[in-house]
Amino acid sequence: MYFYGQAMTNPLLAAATAYMAHATNVDGNYPFPLSAGGIMTSTRVKLPRHILFRPSLCVVVQGAKRLMLDDRTFDYAANQALVVALEVPALGHVTVASDSAPYIGIALDLDPAVLQDVLEAMERPPRPTEGGIGLFVAEVDEALSDSMTRLVKLLDRPDALPVLYPALMREIAFWLLSGPHGREIAKLARPDGHARRLGTAITLLRWHYDKPMPIDELAAAARMSPSSFYQHFKTLTSMTPLQYQKQLRLIEARRRMLADETNVEGAAFAVGYESASQFSREYARMFGTPPKRDIAALRTSSAGTDFIDQPA
Repeated sequence: MYFYGQAMTNPLLAAATAYMAHATNVDGNYPFPLSAGGIMTSTRVKLPRHILFRPSLCVVVQGAKRLMLDDRTFDYAANQALVVALEVPALGHVTVASDSAPYIGIALDLDPAVLQDVLEAMERPPRPTEGGIGLFVAEVDEALSDSMTRLVKLLDRPDALPVLYPALMREIAFWLLSGPHGREIAKLARPDGHARRLGTAITLLRWHYDKPMPIDELAAAARMSPSSFYQHFKTLTSMTPLQYQKQLRLIEARRRMLADETNVEGAAFAVGYESASQFSREYARMFGTPPKRDIAALRTSSAGTDFIDQPA
């Protein structure tokens, strides 16, 4: 596997490259064995793809990436990270990559239970914020980079991984909570906070994306009044619950047509549409082209899986 000829002085870059050394193709995704996360690499700049971002820490080791949510744009490059507080569908794509210096990103799912446990153990815990969108870009300091490096190195030690992995995740949680964005991270840890409660409703939407979901039912799951739920949902995700569900439906329909070779009508009905023509109109509005043409182009470009749940 060829990456680049220069000597690597960045320990995290060296660790990620060593972990992927067995691969025959530079471009790809390398999932971690014990966690929901992994490493993504690409030698080329990519077109924007719809990605379902999970609550996660997405660190750029080399290259750069961009996320677009509604009218907001988040650019993050080497030694920076995108922190996602809520599961949200958004446009994401690699913006800086080449054969000599491929894009390398590492994604780690954030476990609210671990964050809560660490927060409660801190002598001076940060006070959580409540306002603002559930996304931000942060600098990766030396302490966090060191923890990430040791985590990646541990992946090649299957005997040690189950024993040491939980402690490393607590360490990463501590550096996030004690850093300059600790108050933003802390709102993920609060069991009664808006982010955690909205997360319950979002999980319900994801499980039942193909069925009508009344606001009253979603608000009850989040333990909020319907008006408060609607307001906080839109603030944190930049979309209404209905718009959110529509994006989930269309992303899943695209996945079915591409991966399972489902036809347009079959995909439309499978994700909850009653009209294939309405589905095609909304699909074209979201993805820029009608379903059949879009899937054909994705298959031809071999880039079709870029949008499927790859946040790194």
